[in-house]
Amino acid sequence: MDLALVDAQRTSARTPYVPRGIDFGCDYNPEQWDPAVWREDVALMRQIGVSLVAINIFGWSDLQAPDGSFDFTNLDEIIELLHANGIRVNLGTGTSSPPPWLTTRHPEILPVADDGTYRYPGGRQAWCPSSPIFRRAALALAEAVAERYGRHPAIALWHVSNELGCHNAHCYCDESAAAFRRWLRARYGTIAELNRAWGTSFWSQRYTDWAEIGTPRRTLSTRNPSQVLDFSRFSSDELRDHLIAERDVIRRHSDLPVTTNFMVTAHIRELDYWQWAPEVDIIANDHYLDHRLADPHGELAFAADLTRGLAGGAPWMLMEHATGSVNWQPHNLAKLPGQMLRDSLEHVARGADSVCFFQWRASLQGSEKFHSALVSHTGTRSRLWAEVQELGDVLGRLGEVAGSRVAGDVALLFSWEAWWAFDAENRPSSSVAYLDQVWATHRALREAGATVDVVAPGAPLDGYRLIVVPGLHLVRDAHAAVVDDAVRAGAHLLVTFYSGIVDENDRVRPGGYPAVWRDLLGIRVEEFAPLLPGDAVSLTSGTSASLWTERVVAVDCDVRDRFDGGPADGAPALTRRSGSGGSGDAWYLATLPDAHGLDRVVDDVLRGAGVERLAGAAPGVDVIRRASEDRGYRFIINHTASDAVVPARGHDLVTGTDVSGELRVPAGAVRVIREDAVR
Repeated sequence: MDLALVDAQRTSARTPYVPRGIDFGCDYNPEQWDPAVWREDVALMRQIGVSLVAINIFGWSDLQAPDGSFDFTNLDEIIELLHANGIRVNLGTGTSSPPPWLTTRHPEILPVADDGTYRYPGGRQAWCPSSPIFRRAALALAEAVAERYGRHPAIALWHVSNELGCHNAHCYCDESAAAFRRWLRARYGTIAELNRAWGTSFWSQRYTDWAEIGTPRRTLSTRNPSQVLDFSRFSSDELRDHLIAERDVIRRHSDLPVTTNFMVTAHIRELDYWQWAPEVDIIANDHYLDHRLADPHGELAFAADLTRGLAGGAPWMLMEHATGSVNWQPHNLAKLPGQMLRDSLEHVARGADSVCFFQWRASLQGSEKFHSALVSHTGTRSRLWAEVQELGDVLGRLGEVAGSRVAGDVALLFSWEAWWAFDAENRPSSSVAYLDQVWATHRALREAGATVDVVAPGAPLDGYRLIVVPGLHLVRDAHAAVVDDAVRAGAHLLVTFYSGIVDENDRVRPGGYPAVWRDLLGIRVEEFAPLLPGDAVSLTSGTSASLWTERVVAVDCDVRDRFDGGPADGAPALTRRSGSGGSGDAWYLATLPDAHGLDRVVDDVLRGAGVERLAGAAPGVDVIRRASEDRGYRFIINHTASDAVVPARGHDLVTGTDVSGELRVPAGAVRVIREDAVR
């Protein structure tokens, strides 16, 4: 995929979204409040500098009656109120959750789980993505909203649905099965080709007619992995098609940009956003810290870099995040003092030109009544409100950063379909997951001061000094060839274990792993030798490793480290095939070292590749640089409990002070340095 072309297509021939500096925004749900509260809220928004407000996200039941008629009285009023106060509107189509009257009249639109049971109204997104009845009803609402407000001067941006696929990404109903069969016929053409792709000679699964194929509902054994993989692709495509359908309705009435809020985050994996990104005019993401993870802030940094990758390097929108706790995790932790500012500016540092929150005022009822908001249940006499005001002030001072970009010289390949294949039901170790390697390598690169662009397999790799391929289990031949060409042109390469194992049909490539890059790496892996949970193995370098080992044969490479004990005792654990004739070095890592050991590996690889590193980066201290044609901005974000000292020269936009040579960043603080000159 040519992401530069995607970027050009997304911004051509349509009115682009241009933020007012770094936009400060929120979701607002006026239908939950008396109109007298609206006026108070809008006055407070003006006071703290809110510039963009998303409304009508869940407005369907308030806009449309069972007889099909529409009542826009309240929506008209809130749009006019925001407009009169100089606040631009991010207008939702309101289609994210059907009203009870629709599901009562048409229960066939309800989604079916993989055990064949229905999921019912009472929550949200109670609809099947393949339902033609739901599609017609949703497009009728989108048409009515777009027709009414398509030329309204308050509208700056259109917002299709909300978090498409958050709860209903996979539906296993009969309507979905019929749509799946249509998708398969378009993909494979013949039953014979589908049988070949799915390997249906195994377990007597050979199909003789399209009608025999259903959705991969729960079975007595594990399911056909190729069928499950294709169902994941199909499900992502069905929701993408819904996005396109609503977008096209809007475009009949408005030339303003259209987007939807992606969910680039640890716990949403069902949607292949590389395929969605070209369909919106600006990339927008929702992100919430996940305290179920060992390193929530590391996941935040990776998600922001990946969102920038989806935008092709262009600025993007943080459509939702939280001032404090959320309502949907087992332990909904409050943010520490100063953390909201740090989290917000971490996104800005990594390319966001808009910082928006769910939501403006904390709900008093409903499932999200304990979700934090800009205005808490306590109101404006609180520590949180003081931090909200501070954030508004800081974002106002960072306005000149808008439009600048982050540019890395390290490319990290990431793939949703590889994630699906890696974490499938049948794999060598259920303790090893795709994101283990992705996050581990990203952390090591980040803490070493490298700037990382997250890119799709097959994307152009020109200009990158280093390409990192962590656990890319599923690789297409054409995408592997792009990596080969980049290394032959001089880029260096780091591949980690369980990469390059299967093709796009989840078929193993024979002859020794990783077949697709054996020659490039100069190795042959003869056998996987995973470890039991809690077990560790030593390497001859003194490093400890866990989860995985392999029986690697060094064919044409230097062995840099070996397993010392364990099931792969004596086998290479880290290899390097030195480049020649202009080619770059190709490294292979056959295990998951501890953090210190991985840092040493990454340091060696970065040094050999000649990657420029931003001074001052360290565990808990992120250093990121954005730049425009004539100016650079260095973000220093100190997540630690100790002061950090980093080299810097220029003007600090956060404190309004000049910096010359060295900067002390207090514990928990953020500094943004306008550099004296682009370097």
